[in-house]
Amino acid sequence: MKKNYQLILLISLFFFSCNEKENFGRIKKETKDSLSSYLSMANDFNLSLERREQLNRKAFIIIMDQPNDSLNQLNLFKVANRYYNMSNWIQFRNIVNLLVEKSEEMNDSLGKAKAFTYLGDYYVTQSLSDSAFLYYFKAEKIFVNKGDTKNVAKTRFSKALLQFNEGDFLGSEIAVINALRAVRSERTSELVYNSYNLLGLIQNEVGDYDRAIEYHAKALSSIDDKAIPSVFQARAESLNNAGYVYQNKNQYNESIKYFREGINQKNLKTDKPVLYAMLLDNLAYSKFKTGDFNGLPEQFYQSLKLRESLKLTSGIIVSKMRLSEYFLKRNDSIKSLQYLREALNQSIASKNYRSVLLALKRLSILEPQKAAKYSKKYIHINDSLQKAERKMGEKFTRIEYETDQIKNENTDLLTQNRNLIFIFSGLGILVLFIFVVKAQKVKNRELLFKQQQQVANAEIYNLMISQQNSIEVNRIQEKNRVARELHDGVLGRMFGVRMNLDGLKGFQDDLSIIQRDVYLNELKDIEQDIREISHDLSREKSELINNFVAIVDNLFEEQKKTFHSIFNSNIDSNIKWEKISNSIKINLYRIIQEALQNSNKYANSAHIKIDLKKEQNNLILNVSDDGIGFNFKTVKKGIGIQNILFRTNECQGQVEINSKKGEGTIITVTIPIQWT
Repeated sequence: MKKNYQLILLISLFFFSCNEKENFGRIKKETKDSLSSYLSMANDFNLSLERREQLNRKAFIIIMDQPNDSLNQLNLFKVANRYYNMSNWIQFRNIVNLLVEKSEEMNDSLGKAKAFTYLGDYYVTQSLSDSAFLYYFKAEKIFVNKGDTKNVAKTRFSKALLQFNEGDFLGSEIAVINALRAVRSERTSELVYNSYNLLGLIQNEVGDYDRAIEYHAKALSSIDDKAIPSVFQARAESLNNAGYVYQNKNQYNESIKYFREGINQKNLKTDKPVLYAMLLDNLAYSKFKTGDFNGLPEQFYQSLKLRESLKLTSGIIVSKMRLSEYFLKRNDSIKSLQYLREALNQSIASKNYRSVLLALKRLSILEPQKAAKYSKKYIHINDSLQKAERKMGEKFTRIEYETDQIKNENTDLLTQNRNLIFIFSGLGILVLFIFVVKAQKVKNRELLFKQQQQVANAEIYNLMISQQNSIEVNRIQEKNRVARELHDGVLGRMFGVRMNLDGLKGFQDDLSIIQRDVYLNELKDIEQDIREISHDLSREKSELINNFVAIVDNLFEEQKKTFHSIFNSNIDSNIKWEKISNSIKINLYRIIQEALQNSNKYANSAHIKIDLKKEQNNLILNVSDDGIGFNFKTVKKGIGIQNILFRTNECQGQVEINSKKGEGTIITVTIPIQWT
C-alpha cells in the first residue's frame, strides 16, 4: 500500500512535468552534486516560480531513486521546505505524508514528529486550526519522550501562536511559558525572543499593559545579532509592540519615542516593508492623539499606500479606520464617513469581525439616526465571535485530553487479547450512544435557555439607545396633559368669580361688600393653587420605568423555569440606575449571565443566590452557590471566568472568587460608580 502511495505521488509530479519525460532516464542518474545544486537553486528567489518548481521536481525524482535512510529523509524535508516557500500546498502535503510513511518504515520517531510539525504548518495555512493543533500536540509528545528539548520548545511555541491567533489567550500563555521552560538554560535565541514577544502581545490583548511592557523589554534584551540576523528586524518589531502598548495606555508621548526609534532602524523599509508601514501608521496616530498634526495626514496616506501595494488587508482596514478618526477630529465628517464605510466593507469581505465591530461602533456615533440598526448588527456579530472563541478554546483543551487518553488506552490494550478488545469496544459504543442521547437532551435545554438570553440581551442594548428619547417624550406628554387640565379647571373657576364680581359692581351695601371679600379670597386661593402647580411643574422629573431591573428579573425568571436549582435574588431598590452608564449596565448584565451559566453548567448546585446592592460609591454583585466547587488557584481558567475578569476590568472593578471542592463558590464583583 505504501509503495502504491509513492507511485501515485510520483505520477502526480510527472503530471506537472510532461515535457521532462524524455529526460527521465538521465535524471535518475544525476549525481549527489546535482541533487545539492537542484535543491539550492530551488530556493533561489531570484529565479521564476516555474523554474524553481521544475528544479524541485528534479531533486525529488533523484531522491526517490535512493535508499530510504536518514540522508534520504533529510533531502525530502528540504524538498518539502521548498514547496512551502513556493506556497505549493498540495505538493507540500504530499511530500510530508510520504515522510510520515518513510519514518514509520524506519521506526524513526523523531522524523515522524518533525513530519507532524510540518503537517501542523500545512493546516495552519488552510485555516484548519483544530487539525493543526492536533499534529503539533502529537509532535510535542514524541519530542518530550525522546528528550529533544529544543524541538519541544519550538512545537510548544507553534501551538501558542496558533492559540493566540484563535483568541485562546490563556491557553496560548500556558503553551509559551512551557516553551520557555524547555529552554530555560538559554538567554538569547530566536525562540526566547519570539516567546517573550508573544507573551507581551498576549498581555496586551487581555489588558494587562504593565506586564506586556515587561515582556517586550525582555524580548528586546534577548536580541542577539548572531542568533537573530539583523535582516529580520527583531528590534524594530519589539519597539513597535512596546509602543503599541503605551498607545493602548493612552501614553502617546511615550509611544512616539518607541515608534520613532523603531522606524529609524537601518534598512527597515527594505527588509520588512510591512513592519515599516505599521510603525509609520502607529507614529502618525500617536502624534494625532497628542494634537501634533505636523506631517498629517500625509504619513497616514503613505502607510496606506504601502499597505495597498503589499495587499495587506488587515493593515489597510486599520489605516482607513484611523483616517476616519482623524478627519472626524478635523470636522470633515464626509471624509470620515467615507473611510469608515470602506473599512467596514473590507472588514466584512475579509471576515475580520473584530474590525467589523469597531466600525459599527463608530458608525453608530457618526450616524445616530441609524444607531439602532448598527447596534443590532454589533450584538449579533459580537455574540457569534464570543461563541466561536469559546468553542475553539474548549476544542484545543479537548484535543489534548483526548489524545492523551487515546495513547494511554492503546498502551493498556496491547497487554490484552483480541476478545477483550471486542468486548470493551462494544461496551464503549453502548456508553457513547447513551452519552450522546443524554448530551443531546441537555444541549436542547441549554439551547432554549440561550435563545431566551439573546432576547433579553437585545432588549438591554435597545434600552441603552432609546432610553433618553423615551424620557423626553414622556415628559412632554405629561406636561401637555397637566397644562390642559390647568387651562380647563382653573380658567372655569376664575370665570365664575369674575362673573359674580361683575354682578356686585355698583352695590355698596354691607352684604355686597362681604360677598366681594369672599370672592377676592377665592381669587387668592386660585392664585396660590396656580403658584403651587407651576412650582411642581418646574421641579418635575419624569421617572423612567426601570427597564434594566426588569430585564435582569426576566433573566432570573428564565433561570427558575429552566433549571432545577432553587434560585433567590435581591436587587437594592436604592440604586439609581438612570445615573449609571450604559456600558456598566451592559457589562454587569453579562457578568451575571456568565456566572449563572457557570453555576448551571459545572457546579451541580441545589441553591443559587444573587445579591446586588449599593455600598457608598460602589456596586456590589454577589453570586453564590452550594455546588461542587473547585480550586481556583490550580484549575485552568476557562473562557467563562476570563470573560468575568475582562468585563470587570472594563468597568475598573475588582473580582474576588472564593471556592473549595465540595464547599460551593462565591463570586464577588465590586464596581466603582461616580454618581452624577
